[in-house]
Amino acid sequence: MKTLFASLLALATLAFTVSAADVSVKITDVHLCCPKCVSGVKKAVATVTGVTAQIDQDEGDVTLTGPDTATVQKATDALTDAGYFGKTTDTGIKISSETGAKGVKVSSLKITGVHLCCGKCVKALGEALATVPGVKANTATKGAKDFEVTGEDFNDADVFAALQKAGLTGKVE
Repeated sequence: MKTLFASLLALATLAFTVSAADVSVKITDVHLCCPKCVSGVKKAVATVTGVTAQIDQDEGDVTLTGPDTATVQKATDALTDAGYFGKTTDTGIKISSETGAKGVKVSSLKITGVHLCCGKCVKALGEALATVPGVKANTATKGAKDFEVTGEDFNDADVFAALQKAGLTGKVE
């Protein structure tokens, strides 16, 4: 009986140690305007086995928890690949701001991969683009996979900086 009790205690201790070793990262300032945005985050994170997402829509925060840093990094990458962006609380987990923009002046820019599930997402995108000098219009619509930004001599990198400040991201098409 003592051996059984000791074995169970050892197993419980091991289980606690394994779960205590989980890695978590909080990503703040993510665009989460509606339940569809929240569902989009869940869907993106679900592509990485072993990671869970705690989502605070009101605060725009996503906390990812997984078994190790590499796995949580993959989930973070999946989040940005799905068109979401934010700031991380863990310097070991990087949020890729890579967009393909070259920092050059353009009059037209095709963008893909921005999360645009609803009218509020499109409105947030429009408000972000309105802060970029030279941008005059865009063709983004609800559910669009890609769209075009047009104007007069605007910096392509400034477009993505504005989107990322709004909690969204994408790539040059």
